[in-house]
Amino acid sequence: MVGNFPGALAQINVVLSVFFAGISGSSTADAASQSKVFIDAQVKEGYGLSFSIAITAVSAVLAVIIPPSILMIVWGGVISTSIGAMYLAGFLPGILIALAQMATVHVYAKIYKYPVYPRATLKEFFYSAWISLPALMTAFIIVGGVLLGWFTPTESACVAVLYTIVLSVFIYRELDRKKLYDSFVETGKLSSIALFCVGTASAFGWLLAYYQIPRALLENVSTWGMGITQAGFFIAFVFLVVGCFLDAIPAIIIFGTILQPLANSVGMHPIHFAIIGIVSLAFGLVTPPYGLCLMIACSVAKVPIRFALKDTLIMLVPMLLMLAAIIVWPEIPLILPRLIAPELLK
Repeated sequence: MVGNFPGALAQINVVLSVFFAGISGSSTADAASQSKVFIDAQVKEGYGLSFSIAITAVSAVLAVIIPPSILMIVWGGVISTSIGAMYLAGFLPGILIALAQMATVHVYAKIYKYPVYPRATLKEFFYSAWISLPALMTAFIIVGGVLLGWFTPTESACVAVLYTIVLSVFIYRELDRKKLYDSFVETGKLSSIALFCVGTASAFGWLLAYYQIPRALLENVSTWGMGITQAGFFIAFVFLVVGCFLDAIPAIIIFGTILQPLANSVGMHPIHFAIIGIVSLAFGLVTPPYGLCLMIACSVAKVPIRFALKDTLIMLVPMLLMLAAIIVWPEIPLILPRLIAPELLK
């Protein structure tokens, strides 16, 4: 699909994140798995190490924007918003942000003359698509299973894991007993990094909630007389700052509930409010001091976070422009729910 684009392997990195986002719903899982595959491979092909880390970490945030998203499930549970509607609303913003990342890779590739693969023939494309079809069904099991009412979000994840193990062992025959054991061990190691960060961030969030600091800071915001657009930018700003210090789940629980009355007071649609919050919190996964996806990618590459910080911040600029577009034009997240399942918006 994109091997003939400038910066071929980095473009593949972004596109794979789009597909992976439709399976995992977890940016940290995306960052952990793709860091193992892409960082070393890109460096061997002549890409800069800092760039390779940055694009792997930044593209991983798509997993919480493109459904299924763990953050959407948490948001729906805490703020009583339709998870199905949020799933539909996340598609277009996620694709736009992915395109912004691909455009950034294109510019880097032109400047640094990164390698390009030969264009695939139509026959090769369809052959690859046919082989990958069983794997791509995983996304249908997760998203389709939830939208069609077959599974709860948690059940769909369990079914998808079992399905992928069966695929890997019996269909693709790439996973034997030792490799399965090794994958569990590796998952445990990388999960320990993520869970340690989530635990400490949650403890910090508990302290903020206990001393009611967020409520005190935002107490008089609703009296500022903001319109929908101004309120959208304010909500995004709060979540962007909070995401630098807190894990997204406690941030939703603490700040989402506090900002909800502001969104209601200006007439902002609950789905629009949710997408602004989730996209803004996604940035916190690559912005220090929290920056969990960047931390995982740097951990895999065995370099300090500051090594890849410059390229990461450069890549966030076009993504911020996409966030601004989502705020200014509410139809970007709302168009698919209105076309496909308008009853979910009521």
